[in-house]
Parts: sequence; structure tokens; C-alpha cells
Amino acid sequence: MKPGRPLCAHALVAVTLLMSGMAAGEEVSPVGHYRAAAGPDLASELVIEANGHFEYALSYGALDEHAVGRWVRADKGIRLYTDPKPIPAAFSSSPPSKTGDAKLSLLVAWPDGRGIAGIDFRIGFAAGDPITGYTQHDGWSLSPDERRTPAWIELFEPIHGVTSPRYPIDLEKGNALHFTLTPNDIEIFDFQGSQVDVEPGALVLHHGNGQLRYVRAER
Repeated sequence: MKPGRPLCAHALVAVTLLMSGMAAGEEVSPVGHYRAAAGPDLASELVIEANGHFEYALSYGALDEHAVGRWVRADKGIRLYTDPKPIPAAFSSSPPSKTGDAKLSLLVAWPDGRGIAGIDFRIGFAAGDPITGYTQHDGWSLSPDERRTPAWIELFEPIHGVTSPRYPIDLEKGNALHFTLTPNDIEIFDFQGSQVDVEPGALVLHHGNGQLRYVRAER
């Protein structure tokens, strides 16, 4: 090419790609150590390894979760799969007992018998609207002003989103309800193909109903 001869449009594109260090069609590598850019109240790290594995950790208020597993290329980004697959936490019921202290009482405990505070519940009745509330360490009792007959109860652990089936209530069998929350792998987040958008120096994790942006951590 003679000096001073202008470059054609296609040549300019090729030169620009070469200067940027990327060939046409080359994908941005997701490999690296990233930290969430989400303000002071949330701390999270995501490590994408070249061998196809990942590590994840997040802390936000009372919520702590982590995961390890594998990642694969998909949809112009990557997808995460927790491996081994965690065993979800679960509620279970014990036979009710009878008490004269209240028309209906409720206790939710860990497997070692320690009561759990902050378990949300919803109680339905034979007529009218359900009521909602939450447990204390020593349980919960129905107000003596409530004249209706309880018919069922549902439980919900709000931090990790653990829900129970609907349990029927039969006051003839017992009015003191006892439930156990078995945590299993409650702090392991189960990625089931969660999408991660890959950008130069950043990742965007589609987490739950929202998005969480990560930037490459400085060494």
C-alpha cells in the first residue's frame, strides 16, 4: 500500500479489532475474580475459573448464602449450575398435643429443639379471612378474642424463602402445634442454569427476580 493512500471501511474495521486485541467474533472471557458493585449493605464475590468451575458467596443483612459448581457458555454469556445439588430445607409436623393455656398454640423449632423466632405463618378458619403473624423463640398463641375455629396453617421462613405445605388443624386431636424446620443445605444457593451476562471486566448475574452486577476485582 502506498503511503498516504486512505484505508477502505473494511480495512478500518479490521485494524480497530486488531488494536483492541480481539478478532472478529471472539467472545469476552468470563474467567476472573469479581465483586458485587451494589453498595455497602451487600457483599458478594463470584469466581469464574478457567476449568469450568465457579465459586459464589453473598451476605446481605441476615442472609448468608454460597455455592460452588460448574459453568457453561450459553446465550452470549454463561450459565451457572450448583454441583452437587443442595438438599433444600424443609418443614415437618409432629403430632399435636393438648394444652389449656390457649385455644391454639404454635411452636417451630430446629431439630435440636431450639425454638425459632421470625417464622411467618398464615392460619385459615372455617369462615372468614385468614390471619398472619410470626413466631417467637417460645412460640405463639392465638388471641382469646378469636372465636373462629382454625382449619389450616402454612409456614414460611422469609430469609431463605422456605415454604411449607398447608397443614390441616384438628382441635379434637390437639391444639398445641409442633413443627420442625430441618435446615439441610439452607445456605447453599441452588443455581439451576442462572444466566450471567459477560461484559469486558464485568458480569451481570440474573439472581431471583433481579440482577446483580459484578466488576473484576483488582489484584
